[in-house]
Amino acid sequence: MIAIIDYNAGNLTSVRLALEYIGVECEITRDPAKIAAAERVIFPGVGAAEAAMANLKEFGLLEPIRETVASGKPFMGICLGSQIILEHSEEGDVACIGLIPGTVKRFVPIDYLCKIPQMGWNTVEIKNQHPIFDGIEDSTEFYFVHSYYCAPSQESHIIGETDYAGVRFASAVGFKNLIATQFHPERSGRIGLKMLENFSRWDGKC
Repeated sequence: MIAIIDYNAGNLTSVRLALEYIGVECEITRDPAKIAAAERVIFPGVGAAEAAMANLKEFGLLEPIRETVASGKPFMGICLGSQIILEHSEEGDVACIGLIPGTVKRFVPIDYLCKIPQMGWNTVEIKNQHPIFDGIEDSTEFYFVHSYYCAPSQESHIIGETDYAGVRFASAVGFKNLIATQFHPERSGRIGLKMLENFSRWDGKC
């Protein structure tokens, strides 16, 4: 069973529906006991980093998240869930969970015609091969919605990269049993479902 962490973030239902579509048992929960009992955990989100961190603290979810990752259990962050696993976000100038060293930065495009947030399909170039990309070709397009982007401190943590607003940013980051995507697999059609299926079978090793 996959636990989908509920911290009053958006997009929880679409992640659940995508998993159910591919036949994967899942549950939206903020119960630490259910998170601990799950085989895998997904940490999704749409919204602002400051509000998300406040909710995680209010619901007592910071330690369950840290304990899940420390246990070696497969853990996936999506969109905002990929950003607040880093150390700090410029969005609200807020300290984040710190599972991976790095910061979250705002797009500052030179070209005034470049729209922020990035909304739509964009290419992900695989920088370091990972089981989550099994059966997915390099330079495949995924669906993005975001104004901020991940900037990990260590290049080895960058799994995939994407170009937007004059920046080449980490669109997928990972370390050991933790993988996170700035894009939305659950909104990325057939190829996104393939990625979620890969996660549902991944043993947390790479």
